[in-house]
Amino acid sequence: MPFPYKNVLITGATSGIGQALAERMIDAGIYVIAVGRRQDRLDAFAKKHGSDKVAVEAFDVADIQAIPEWSKKITKSYPKLDCIILNAGFQRTLDFTNPDSVDISSAESELRTNYLSPLATVTAFLPHLTSLAPRQTGIYLVSSGLALVPITRCPNYCASKAALHSLAYTLRAQLEESNVKVVEIMPPAVQTELHTQQADLVAAGEGKIGLPLDEYTDETWGLMKAEEEHEEVVVKALTERFGGVDDKRKVMFKKMAEMMNKK
Repeated sequence: MPFPYKNVLITGATSGIGQALAERMIDAGIYVIAVGRRQDRLDAFAKKHGSDKVAVEAFDVADIQAIPEWSKKITKSYPKLDCIILNAGFQRTLDFTNPDSVDISSAESELRTNYLSPLATVTAFLPHLTSLAPRQTGIYLVSSGLALVPITRCPNYCASKAALHSLAYTLRAQLEESNVKVVEIMPPAVQTELHTQQADLVAAGEGKIGLPLDEYTDETWGLMKAEEEHEEVVVKALTERFGGVDDKRKVMFKKMAEMMNKK
């Protein structure tokens, strides 16, 4: 069905895919709650679109311990919230051929932001989303094509997105009979700050790798509001590259889920 949600929270909304999706939704008449760490960018976003179309919330989603109270504040302030899009994330190079260069603290932060934060946020917002039944509500998890096929340059990022991909499988199955729909957005490489903020990529001339942001966002938003309902939002460029890679796994997962439900 067409995108049915009217009040949507988006994390990582101050740049890249998060900001671009937020703007598509605002243009479609959807009220957006834009979440990010950088207050100056949030203020600029609010000024651009107006308080009647967007609210901004400064919050660091990597602060796992603060998420439960923050979610209560959000749902009290925006009781009509019917969809969350968990997009915030970052990527860093990790080179095991040079163990001395491996920064475990940075790797832990990457895992916390890319996986543990969505896990905690889903947990915190689920009571509100289910309370709106029978009205349909939504959870969108933004993973990556690298969840399916990793690359050697950023193994921890790939692992964090693979974990999120697996979570999407099980979360969708557990909530199948509820009013909450779980959708995974799986981008390929896209031209955003995810790459330009990595000095080693920029130095290698690869800071602008990937699809142009507007091209990616237009196709993604088109799939999100299509008549046909998608469990995974995957653009053509990624389908052509990795299409079919996950098919057998999906069949086996459904068989395992059916078997477990019979016990």
